[in-house]
Amino acid sequence: MSALYIDADACPVKAEAERVATRHGLIMYVVSNGGLRPSQNPLVETVIVAAGADEADMWIADRCGPGDIVVTGDIPLAAKCIEAGARVLRHNGEAFTATNIGQQLAMRDLMADLRAANPLGMQGGGKGFTKADRSRFLDTLEREIRAAKRV
Repeated sequence: MSALYIDADACPVKAEAERVATRHGLIMYVVSNGGLRPSQNPLVETVIVAAGADEADMWIADRCGPGDIVVTGDIPLAAKCIEAGARVLRHNGEAFTATNIGQQLAMRDLMADLRAANPLGMQGGGKGFTKADRSRFLDTLEREIRAAKRV
């Protein structure tokens, strides 16, 4: 049976993911290093990992596999999950795939180098999370769950 793993730190679509997972009868793991209110839903398990860099990521990567779906914005975690056979989505509904993950990792590294080399210390920032992103996420999650059930 498939499971849904949520990298919950800074995840703006936990409630939406819970509704979709519940509709499909999927177990959902909400993984964080703390600060989350546990859901009363019996299909949702809140997993609190030890404080520390990448603890939640390691927990998810060690458990996910074929037929599972992972929601994360963390590109290295996405790469590990894809390697394990899981389907991986960003919070805005874009899918990480075996085809695009290499480019995503390279772009992440390039941007980190550019930020580090910035002599003025300007950080920039990502674009805001929109209603269209939320809608795309719901659409993509629904499709991915249906596809995972066929596996």
